[in-house]
Amino acid sequence: MTYRTIVGLEIHVELSTKTKAFCSCENKYGGEPNTRVCPVCLGMPGALPVLNKEVVEYAAMAGKAFHCTIHEKSVFERKNYFYPDLVKGYQLTQNEHALCNDGYVEIGEDPKKKIGIHQIQIEEDTGKAIHSDERDSLLNYNRCGVPLIEIVSDPDMASGEEAKEFLENIKSTLRYLDISDCKMEEGSMRCDVNINIVNEETGERSAIAEIKNLNSFRAVGRAIDYEVERQKALMEKGEKEIRTTRRWDDVSQETVLMREKYTENDYRFVPEGDLPPLYVSEDWLKAIVDKMPELPGDKKDRFIKEYGLPAYDAGVLTSSRDLALFFEETSKDFPDKNMLSNWIMGEVLRRVDLEEGFDLPFEGKDLVDLLTMVKEGKINNNAGKKVLRAMFEKGEKPQDLVQEMGLVQMQDTSAMEEFVDQVLAENPESVEQIRAGKDRVLGFLVGQVMKKSKGKANPQVVNQLLREKI
Repeated sequence: MTYRTIVGLEIHVELSTKTKAFCSCENKYGGEPNTRVCPVCLGMPGALPVLNKEVVEYAAMAGKAFHCTIHEKSVFERKNYFYPDLVKGYQLTQNEHALCNDGYVEIGEDPKKKIGIHQIQIEEDTGKAIHSDERDSLLNYNRCGVPLIEIVSDPDMASGEEAKEFLENIKSTLRYLDISDCKMEEGSMRCDVNINIVNEETGERSAIAEIKNLNSFRAVGRAIDYEVERQKALMEKGEKEIRTTRRWDDVSQETVLMREKYTENDYRFVPEGDLPPLYVSEDWLKAIVDKMPELPGDKKDRFIKEYGLPAYDAGVLTSSRDLALFFEETSKDFPDKNMLSNWIMGEVLRRVDLEEGFDLPFEGKDLVDLLTMVKEGKINNNAGKKVLRAMFEKGEKPQDLVQEMGLVQMQDTSAMEEFVDQVLAENPESVEQIRAGKDRVLGFLVGQVMKKSKGKANPQVVNQLLREKI
C-alpha cells in the first residue's frame, strides 16, 4: 500500500518585549515564582488590559517576514476554558479575525516547496504548573500575560524532515528579526504537531493525532516518523481510532495516549469587551518593513551568488545572524571564500554553541591571520587546527601561538630531503609497492616524513620529493 503523510504545526512563540502583552509587568524568563504579576495578568476584578504596541509591531514583522497579509482590522477574543494555570478562566487571543493570514515559508532546494501559513495571531501565555513526585502541584503565574504569537501552518508537510526544516526556518527568521530567542528548553518556542495519513489507493484517512510535549526539533521529527508507522500499522490491521491527543516520550521514543477527543473543543470564543478592535495603517506597516533586516532566505541566496558558496554552506552560515555577520566581516580580508567557509563550519562551529550566541574569544582578524599563514604555507593545515584550538583556549594571537608551539613550517628543501632519504631507506618494501603502481602507499611515506619533521615539513614539497626519488 502507498501512504501519504499529512502534517500541520501549531507553534507558540514568546515575544521578547520589555513588558507583558496587556500590562506593565516585566517580561523576563525566570525569577522567584509569582513575583512578576499584577492585578491585570492575574485577572483581578476591575483590572483592565491595555495592549502593548510593541507586541503588535513584533507580530507584524513576523507576518511580513512570512509573506502574510496584514489586516487593517483585527479583533481580540476570550478563549474560555478551565485549567489551573489559566488563572482568569479565559485566555486573550485572536481567532476569527487574526492580524496575519495566508503566508508561506519555503523549504528545500531545487525545487523549493512552499509550506502555507494559515494565520499568525496575537495572544497571551498562561501560567505554569509544576508537578512533584509527591503528586502535589504548584503554580507559577509569572508567565501569565507574556505575549505570544501562534503560527498555524497549513497541513502541507509530508515528513518529519520537512517539519524540522520548516521549524528551523521559522526559528532562524524570528531570531534575525530579534523578536524572540526561540529557546525551546525555556519554553519560549513550543510546538504541537497534527498528523494523519492517507491510503492513496483507497482514499481512507486515519484519525488526526495531536502530539504535545515536544521539546526539540529532533523530537518533532522522531515523533512524526513514529506516529506515521503507528497509524500505518493500525490501518493495515483494519483498526480505527478517534481523534486523540498524545505526548512524546523521549525515553521510550514513542507517542503515548493522553486523552481521546469525542467532541470538538468548545472554547466559546467571544469578543473581548475591554479591548477595542485593533487597527493598523499602511504607513505604520511601511515603517515596520523599512527597519526589518535582510532575512536568512534572502541572505542565503546572496551568499550563493556573491561568494560562490554551495547552497548547504550558505544555509549553515546564514542560520545565525551573528554567524553570517562574522563571515561577511572576515571575508573582506580573506579572498578564498570557500576555505574560510570550510574552516568556520568545521573548526570554529564545533567549538561554538549557536544557541548561546556566536561569541568568540578572539577577533575575526585573528582567524584571517591564521588562515593566511595556512594559505601561504607558513604552517600546514594540521598545525593551523592546533593553533585555532589554542586560540579558543587562551585567546592569544595566532602569530604568537605559532612561535610558542614551534609550528613554523620548514622552508629548507635540503632539510626535508634528508628526512625523505631516511624514510625511503627505512621502507624499501613501500618503495617497491609504489613502483608497482600502488600509489596509495605514498600517503604512508608522506606521513612518516611529517612524523620525523614533527609536523613542520611542507607535505606538498615532501610529496614531490618522494615522487622524484622513487
